[in-house]
Amino acid sequence: MSTTTVKAYGTSAADKPLEAMEIKRRALKAKDVAFEILYCGICHSDLHQIKNDFGGTMWPIVPGHEIVGRVTQIGSEVSNFKVGDLAAVGCIVDSCGHCEHCEESLEMFCENGVTFSFNSPDTYMEGEHTYGGFSKTYVCEEKYTLKMPAFEDLASAAPLLCAGITVYSPLRHWGAGPDKKVGVLGIGGLGHLAIKIAKAMGSEVTVFTTSPAKVEDAKRLGADKAVLSTDEAQMKAAMGSQDIIIDTVSAKHDVNQYLGMLKVDGSLVLVGLPPEALEVGAFNVVMGRKSFSGSNIGGIAETQEMLDFCYEHNIVAESEIITMPEVNEAFERLEKGDVKYRFVIDMASLN
Repeated sequence: MSTTTVKAYGTSAADKPLEAMEIKRRALKAKDVAFEILYCGICHSDLHQIKNDFGGTMWPIVPGHEIVGRVTQIGSEVSNFKVGDLAAVGCIVDSCGHCEHCEESLEMFCENGVTFSFNSPDTYMEGEHTYGGFSKTYVCEEKYTLKMPAFEDLASAAPLLCAGITVYSPLRHWGAGPDKKVGVLGIGGLGHLAIKIAKAMGSEVTVFTTSPAKVEDAKRLGADKAVLSTDEAQMKAAMGSQDIIIDTVSAKHDVNQYLGMLKVDGSLVLVGLPPEALEVGAFNVVMGRKSFSGSNIGGIAETQEMLDFCYEHNIVAESEIITMPEVNEAFERLEKGDVKYRFVIDMASLN
């Protein structure tokens, strides 16, 4: 298969910085959409992958899975895009398409394995692996390409492709709405969007945070209440008050105290990725028929629904726009938690 060589930014080892490199993109197929990348968000999972924290990183690696661009070329069988349209790619760029979960638009649970937008075996280019959005262009099958609404702040909408869907999906699944009280544990890249989205769904939103500085920020973001989880009196007052809690914490933490914040039949939903196992006391779920659950991104149809919802409600991430030469510094700051609340790369700076 013929290929195109494009500019990118990546690394060849876990202990090396990201630097300019060239990668191959496949030639356009009949059902493909090609686009120039305008913006790409930086997610904590990008950091995990380039550090090989989960194992299985394929080198060289070009991260980036919150990808927004403008269509430059379409295949002969493409019907939903035209040249000049805005387009986007999130985490998923291929799946089997025929298993039970794919047929239910739950591609993230594909029984035969998902192809991610980077660091997955490439199903189109034998012997290659996928490269992400820290690059000049992207090529994706139309089926997995999203129609990007014309957000006024298009750059800050990029993190919706991962962070946005990661919190939107469980809020929808567990029925957030005007009759529900939603708690958000942690205010970071995921948590700050969970506040905005749950509030737009009509829920009463309470934030649980260990940081006194983030109590006021939670209210600025739209939360109705903020509970300082290190304050015993505040935590006691919040006992049994929440229908759903979205747990965005990616470090080891005691989930049992937050199970205590749930009403009968309430659910604590983990969307963060702590590297260590979390312990759950049996009585903390048995008493009150409570659930400790998890959620993982969303399918293509739900991701499109999320983008349209956020556009309608003017929801974007709180973002710091950076240039590509600043990306290594951004990853260092991300590792320290020094960002409010997402980095987004202006890809014009790749030139």
